[in-house]
Amino acid sequence: MSSPSVVSIIDDDSSVRVATDNLVRSLGYSVHTFASAEEFLASPYLNDTSCVIADVQMPTMSGLDLQASLLAQGYRVPFIFITAFAVDDARARALKAGAICFLAKPFAGEALIDCLEIALQGCGTGK
Repeated sequence: MSSPSVVSIIDDDSSVRVATDNLVRSLGYSVHTFASAEEFLASPYLNDTSCVIADVQMPTMSGLDLQASLLAQGYRVPFIFITAFAVDDARARALKAGAICFLAKPFAGEALIDCLEIALQGCGTGK
């Protein structure tokens, strides 16, 4: 039996982190949460992450910048973006870089579940 997929949730809003964490854990995934992209990058979980759920707008490094940084380092982990600011150019940039989904807050739990299923279908982890 394989170990559960690891989902890393990165959002500067603690209430969103907790709610998303609860939803993803209820599906049987292992979850790590981070308040910033920098916290995630400095964590020991980078190589174990099967999917990233990230906020687009964060104080220092945006979710889009995190995605670009990981791609530049050779990481091909699926991204699901969540945002309160559904700007078309941010959405286009995220999807062009390979994001699985781009969800506007508040989003339905079912929408996130569907995105996770797509992201984790036969996905490899890490580099």
